[in-house]
Amino acid sequence: MTTALRARSMLTLAEVCEELSVSRSTFYDWRAKRRAPRCIKLPNGDLRIRRSDLDHWLDDREDAA
Repeated sequence: MTTALRARSMLTLAEVCEELSVSRSTFYDWRAKRRAPRCIKLPNGDLRIRRSDLDHWLDDREDAA
């Protein structure tokens, strides 16, 4: 996988929060409670979320009703 393709499949925290319509603090609260999608912590401390992990996380929360 090329670096550019890998970068497109990784979302920033800001992108995820915007897509979910939640604040950064809400996301960190979910993360502390282990309710957030899986994150990758980069050496500089930034978080990235794989698109596939976010999609899977959303699928798991789909309401069956």
